[in-house]
Amino acid sequence: MSAETRSETKGTTIFVRLLDEGTDVSRPTEAVDLGNGLLKLVRTPNYDPDDEKWEFPPGSVFRGEKRCDNAGEYLLAVKP
Repeated sequence: MSAETRSETKGTTIFVRLLDEGTDVSRPTEAVDLGNGLLKLVRTPNYDPDDEKWEFPPGSVFRGEKRCDNAGEYLLAVKP
């Protein structure tokens, strides 16, 4: 198993905005830390481009921004 595959299986939970939903909504998924504040979305079994339009599809590189809501603190994917 390559180092990249090993790091992808560990992953970081990140929330990605869903587009065309009629309201602001995001979903949790997995990303890999690339360093220097950048992350890369990993393709997971819950990704279905026919069901949801993600702001960043798997393979995208972005920054994680800490957000807080009534459920607590989380990371949201934002443009680099």
